[in-house]
Amino acid sequence: MHRFVLHNGDIVDAHQKTLSAGQVGLLSGWGVFSTIRVADGVLFAFERHWLRMRQDAVRMHVPFPTDADQLKSDLLRLVEANHARNATLRVNVVRNRGGLFEGPDQTRDFDIIAFTSDINPWGESARLGMKANGRHAQNEFAGAKILSWAQNLTWYEEAHQRGFDEVVLLNERGEVSECTSANIFAAAGREVLTPPLSSGCLPGVSRELLLAEIHVPGISVVETILLPADLESADQVFITSTTRDLMPVSYIEGLKVRSQGLDLVDQLAKAFAEYRDAYVKRNAATSLDKITV
Repeated sequence: MHRFVLHNGDIVDAHQKTLSAGQVGLLSGWGVFSTIRVADGVLFAFERHWLRMRQDAVRMHVPFPTDADQLKSDLLRLVEANHARNATLRVNVVRNRGGLFEGPDQTRDFDIIAFTSDINPWGESARLGMKANGRHAQNEFAGAKILSWAQNLTWYEEAHQRGFDEVVLLNERGEVSECTSANIFAAAGREVLTPPLSSGCLPGVSRELLLAEIHVPGISVVETILLPADLESADQVFITSTTRDLMPVSYIEGLKVRSQGLDLVDQLAKAFAEYRDAYVKRNAATSLDKITV
């Protein structure tokens, strides 16, 4: 994490004690968050992150800011303070009131807490473990990106302890859902398949862009139910996330994966990078272009 954080509208040093134990969302994981890629001083796909957070906040009864432009401006001030022109940004909306243990000093219904950090060096490919019943697709909160993230962190830590980079989470029907912090895709010929939201997966922003905005002639990206056997029979498996972009998968626990569609993944990765570059150019006028590292 970089030196400065955003706490509501204020840029403060991360060492300052600005939070209290009586904020219900901090102790109960009652809140929503999103991770945004900062590219050349621009908050990439901010509108999609905002919309998903707002939708999840409604589902989780989390009070939420009403002014997207104000939040964007505050986040850009944080980017400027941390000289984080190319970085990862995490923004959290924490519910402060409710339940039996609300503190007596709460004057706000919610807090906005955001910070930036360096982009993680993920490597060239990913090795995936496998976790049965990692997602409950029928749960009404399936797919919501909420602060209660300890299960994902535990599985992610266990994956690293076992020599993997991530883990494939299966739902209660044995279908492929997602990874702890990434969506998953399987290329079969010129068709790229990814689990539907009914699998319990998160509607990742990178996933949505590949489905709706990024087009490569001759390649179709569609939602369909995937089983582990479909990952084994695919020409290539890859994962996506805000900080990884598109990352090929070289190994999946218990499966023999192939790497015959790397050219297809490269084409999609190139189209994704071009889309982001075009987005950055369109939005550069509203970013803090004078940020220097």
